Order: sequence, then structure tokens, then C-alpha cells
Amino acid sequence: MKQFTLLILFLFLLTVTVSEKSSAQTGQLLGGNVLNGALTGTALGAATMGLQNSSDFTPLRIGLGSGILAGAGVAVYDIVTLPQGQEFFISGIFNDGNNSSVIVLLDTFYGAAGGAILGSAVMLIGNKPIVDGLQYGSSIGAWAGFGLGLFDSFFYAERNSDFVSSNLINRSSLIEVDRERFSVGMISPDIIAKKTLNREQLKYDFAPVLNMVSFQAQF
Repeated sequence: MKQFTLLILFLFLLTVTVSEKSSAQTGQLLGGNVLNGALTGTALGAATMGLQNSSDFTPLRIGLGSGILAGAGVAVYDIVTLPQGQEFFISGIFNDGNNSSVIVLLDTFYGAAGGAILGSAVMLIGNKPIVDGLQYGSSIGAWAGFGLGLFDSFFYAERNSDFVSSNLINRSSLIEVDRERFSVGMISPDIIAKKTLNREQLKYDFAPVLNMVSFQAQF
């Protein structure tokens, strides 16, 4: 009951704080951040259950509730720091998005996936059950990714600049890190043109390709 009362009070303060903002933009930021926070909290609750090797759903319940409250708090942060009349853009290390919490959510899931892979590899080397590697690896990876996501979103990422909006529109890779002197892209579609010349005509053949990793640097 106390948690429900705090949530209602928090949402009321949010409404008062952002009363001068656009209602459509406010609704998008509030809904997106609360949903992302709920998913992140649920993932961390499941990761805690995995680390404890327990079937008790208390961490899952606490994670979901905490994630909703945290998402609402991040929404306040996004709305208050958003310049008047602009759409919200954020560009992190691996991802771009339209609210701060999506960076944290995706980094958390990337960490869980990477941890599951590394945990499985360690179990294979040690000739131990892969299920244990998946369980503990993904759990540790989720928390590690969450920590990285917090740093990424609130300290490293760029917000609402010409660089960010241009990067969102013109990016060529699914995952892209683009900084002043270098850029790294992963999973980018491309087309290769092959030129052939015979006695009669010049012929071009085009073939679609998928570049897994690309790197560019300026010296």
C-alpha cells in the first residue's frame, strides 16, 4: 500500500513539474521510460534469482516495482533536461534512442547475452554443465551490463545535438560507435559493384553483401 501511495505521489509531482512541456512529448517519454524501467528491473530481478539459485520470486517482484519507479524518475530527468520544443535524442556507446532508459535496458540485455556466451564457454572448457554457465553467466552479465548502461546513458552519451540527430538519420550499421576521429560499425549492409569489359560493352554486376565489422579512422 505504501509503495502504491508513493507511486501516485511521484506521478503527481511529475505532472506538476512538466506542466509547461508538450503533452505528447511528455507522454512518450513517461511511457517509454516506465516500460523500459519495468523491463530492466524484471531482468535484474531474474538475474538475482539466478545468482541465488533460488525459485523465490521476491527479487522479481522487487525488481519490477523498483524498475517502474526508476523509469518514472528517468522520465522526469529527460523531460526537465529536454530543450523546449525539441524531440529527445540520445546516442550511447552501442545504441541510439529516444529516451535515456532504453540505453540502460539494451546494455543490460547485451551484458546478459555476452555473459551467457562466456559462461557457456567456461563450462565447456571445464567439462561442466552448460546450463550452469548460462545461468550464472547471464546473471552476472546482466548486472555488469546494467552498470555499463548507467554510465553510458548518464555520463557518456550525447543528447540533443546536431551530431546525435545526424547520426540517427545517417547511420549505416545496426550497431555503430561514431566519434571524432574513428568509427566502428557492426552488421552493415552494402553493395559491391564488379566491372567487366568485353569487346562489345562495359558491364556492371551488383551483389548485396553484409559487412560484419567495419572500422574507419582519421590520423
